[in-house]
Amino acid sequence: MKLTLSWLRDHLDTTASVDEITYALTDLGLEVEAVTNPAAKLAPFTLAKVQSAIQHPDADKLRVCMVETDEGLKQIVCGAPNARAGITVVLCKPGDYVPGIDVTLGIGKIRGVESHGMMASERELELSDEHTGIIELPSGHIGQKFTDWLAENRPETIDPVIDIKITPNRPDALGIRGIARDLAARGLGLLKPLEIEPVPGGFPCPISVTIDPALKAKGCPLFAGRLIRGVSNGPSPQWLQQRLLAIGLRPISALVDITNFFTYDLNRPLHVFDAAKVKGGLHIAPAKGGEELLALDGKAYTLRPGMMLISDGEQPESLAGIMGGEHSGCTEATRDVFLESAYWDPITIAATGRALKISSDARYRFERGVDPAFTLPGLELATQMVLELCGGEASDIAMDGAVPDTRRAYKLDPARVQSLVGMEIPEATQRATLEALGFVIEGNMVTPPSWRPDVLGEADLVEEVARIASLTQLKGRPLARETTGVPKPILTPMQMREKAVRRMLAALGYNECVSYSFIDAASARLFGGGQEACRIENPISSEMTHLRPDLLPGLLAAAARNQARGFADLALFEVGPAFSGGEPGEQQLQATALLVGASAPRDAFGSRRPVDLYDAKADAEAVLAAVGAPTRMQITRKLPVWWHPGRSGAMALGPNTLCAFGEVHPRVLRDMGVKGPAVAFTLYAEKVPFPKLKTPTRPALELSDLQAVERDFAFVVDARVEALVAVNAAAGADKGLIESVRVFDQFTGDKAEAQMGAGKKSIALSVRLQPRDKTLTEAEIEAVSARIIEKVTKATGGALRS
Repeated sequence: MKLTLSWLRDHLDTTASVDEITYALTDLGLEVEAVTNPAAKLAPFTLAKVQSAIQHPDADKLRVCMVETDEGLKQIVCGAPNARAGITVVLCKPGDYVPGIDVTLGIGKIRGVESHGMMASERELELSDEHTGIIELPSGHIGQKFTDWLAENRPETIDPVIDIKITPNRPDALGIRGIARDLAARGLGLLKPLEIEPVPGGFPCPISVTIDPALKAKGCPLFAGRLIRGVSNGPSPQWLQQRLLAIGLRPISALVDITNFFTYDLNRPLHVFDAAKVKGGLHIAPAKGGEELLALDGKAYTLRPGMMLISDGEQPESLAGIMGGEHSGCTEATRDVFLESAYWDPITIAATGRALKISSDARYRFERGVDPAFTLPGLELATQMVLELCGGEASDIAMDGAVPDTRRAYKLDPARVQSLVGMEIPEATQRATLEALGFVIEGNMVTPPSWRPDVLGEADLVEEVARIASLTQLKGRPLARETTGVPKPILTPMQMREKAVRRMLAALGYNECVSYSFIDAASARLFGGGQEACRIENPISSEMTHLRPDLLPGLLAAAARNQARGFADLALFEVGPAFSGGEPGEQQLQATALLVGASAPRDAFGSRRPVDLYDAKADAEAVLAAVGAPTRMQITRKLPVWWHPGRSGAMALGPNTLCAFGEVHPRVLRDMGVKGPAVAFTLYAEKVPFPKLKTPTRPALELSDLQAVERDFAFVVDARVEALVAVNAAAGADKGLIESVRVFDQFTGDKAEAQMGAGKKSIALSVRLQPRDKTLTEAEIEAVSARIIEKVTKATGGALRS
């Protein structure tokens, strides 16, 4: 959003300097990105007078001029048709930089004649597009600074231009009056009253307007316009052209320039139709699909069903709220014009503009929300300017629909400024601030103005008060603390668990990844997702169309990117939500870790090996222990299809799966572009039960000073029997005495079958007995050993190996 200082002062009665204004704007939340001072680039140039102009001896279109300057008489060769004796010109001397042609002048020869500088045109000094001749000034003395002459005669040409970054929640600041209102509320001046006098219609409007009933509820609540006949559509006045040029707009004609002026001045986009080209009335209706419109930008657009279209009795004339059609565009031959002002639904405008890839000032404003209550006043003001600049006679207003009701009220609680922002602002100051911004206060209820669609609650009122008061006045103060007792914990138990998971995974050597919660549809389907409920309506890219059903695809994608760059051995983890649906609550917290490649770098001792599922299992058990999971869990094979069916498992407590681990399915690795081996584990943090006894302290450490006893057992079992069955059976022989059971050897394969029979294997267990109250006798040890043998043989169907 660009504006000039003089344009701002049309709405704001102020003596503040540019620096004071720009500082205040940024402090108010309207960040100033740049300030351009046109006087700086015109500073070197001075006025001079042409004493004589004779024909160049070797060129028909060149003249050799003798020019009187502040440094004496200079010879300048000039090709302008209006170069002649007696005129006052703008002189560019050797060494001066001419911005319009991007050249630094020097003394040169043109067709053999020496030239000491140049006499500039308006385009060469970037004052306008005029370049048919050099500048002729009606007054001024030799040697006078050109900037001084402009300050006296055309001050708008050297007006500082302020470029402001407008956030999407401040559509009112897309008009210069809205910016002036903020500055006035800050105290940098007084907001000038906006006088709106209705223009009496001299005759009924011959062009009727109608809105399709389907659009009145959502689309176009109000459409109004009037015919102005007998206009003269020539160039707009110099002051209007200069203002548009200053903010980067090209003047076109008086009628078009007027609509552009109101777009920036009052944030009221308008449109003008050549009434002679409109057949019948104008009808606003949703497109059926397939209609074509040649727009004012010279491009033809094919409309989709539902897009809002303004049509006459024969054809489409305008893409509603975005861009007019070329057929009914105004030209210099236009004599009768239909001036339109309407309110369009922001969402509908945004969807249409995005689908057709059209950018325009009108779309930019309508999709953010213009003031609906200013639709008719804006039409009246624009009518006045058309009559003033172009002449003509205005008709009555033709209108369909009504101004949408945007009234809403919120309670003003002066104490909330202190509690939310930490600033002490008197209640009277708060009320005065809101009133200066256009809010209406009745008792303790505040009604936002129609031009502030962003104010939607009591907290927004506090924000407005604090913004105008300046957050730079906020002083840091320590938070109040309880003087006695232990403060309550700030983090929830689940947040503490999430923190513990991250710390343990980092301690195990994993690197944390933070990926998007969105993935592509193909990857989502690989991991049980991709359903319609998880599809993003407006994705930021084709690779982020669905909510992720699991964290593993994001880690695999990161691994594939790293492998493509030469990093083969990876240990990655991520903690975050995975989604089973698109509704609140249809998500769960996961902690997923991925190991790819080898377990160690290459060395002379052969310690490097491919990662396997036992690496994942060991790390998963460490993380589960860190969050307080029970030490004894069932191992099941009930796993999703993206895990290897024979090299994976799940740790569960009854029906609740706490963790899945193992190799990733080769098909998934192939589809994700990852070179294996790759193992992973996924911890479902919310399913791990919290301890029943909640205490801030750890339980006392229990140590025994009695000698522990270890006994080894080897059992011959069927080759299909899992070692875990034997381990669980042995551990259950005496839960009070047996501290641990682990597998320390397995004898399998052809040699095992040759010794023990076909389809057999040997499992060797090491059982640790820890007495609590007395040293174990040999008889007691033998009794426990017998129970272990009995339990294992019964559970596995095997026998003690001889």
